[in-house]
Amino acid sequence: MNSFKDKTIWVTGGVGYLGSVITEALDAAGANVLCFDIGGRAETFVKEKNLRSTRGIDFDFSNTDALPAFVDSMIAAHGLPDGLAHLAFASSAGKRLEQIEAGEFQKTLDLNLTPTFVLCRHLAGKMKARGSGSVVLFSSMYGIVAPDPRIYPEPLAPNPIDYGAAKAAILQMSRYLAVHYGPDGIRFNCVTPGPFPNLEKYTGSSQFLTDLCNKTALRRVGINTEIIGPTLFLLSEGASFVTGHSLVVDGGWTAW
Repeated sequence: MNSFKDKTIWVTGGVGYLGSVITEALDAAGANVLCFDIGGRAETFVKEKNLRSTRGIDFDFSNTDALPAFVDSMIAAHGLPDGLAHLAFASSAGKRLEQIEAGEFQKTLDLNLTPTFVLCRHLAGKMKARGSGSVVLFSSMYGIVAPDPRIYPEPLAPNPIDYGAAKAAILQMSRYLAVHYGPDGIRFNCVTPGPFPNLEKYTGSSQFLTDLCNKTALRRVGINTEIIGPTLFLLSEGASFVTGHSLVVDGGWTAW
């Protein structure tokens, strides 16, 4: 039930810290993978990792005007996907609350929510005739709870409000779409990660990493490969009766 042989899976943001390991795992599991990213990163990643059944494709999923035609062209060239893991995300601010301009806040919503809505609606419309499909969106612990300012001393800024608001909206979108497309056999779920810092970027922030670890029940941060199992489960037939669900992968961050 968890087999991906002969399945076609799309991964957006497929070269990111979490997306890259998901792409590799799907390739190893025998799926036909379309890995999407920007700046030529996807093609380079596929070549460097020598992925056998993955095709790297360059596209900016924040381009809502081009999205429907692009999805149609990918379906025409590679077939209708059995599943989608949508990790593409952009945050425009990354500042403290008092510093964020209204336009910056709005830009984060425009870069993420509208494109996700357009992509999911268009792709689900294509899946309806087949009567099946699995879409996994990605939220965040900060779509559920607020960041604790005490672990973000200067010059660090707490995880920005525009990011959290967008991730909370992704959660609600997955529920809404799950209910709307459930009668058509299409499942929508969310993976909701906790602290998965790219440790290479925090070599000089040992106290911050310690504080992150102490906020989880397991007393450690996540390793990016630990996102693979939850994502592949929701994409697979093993989760055939799971929809509208948020699978929280946070080491217990939101348990207390």
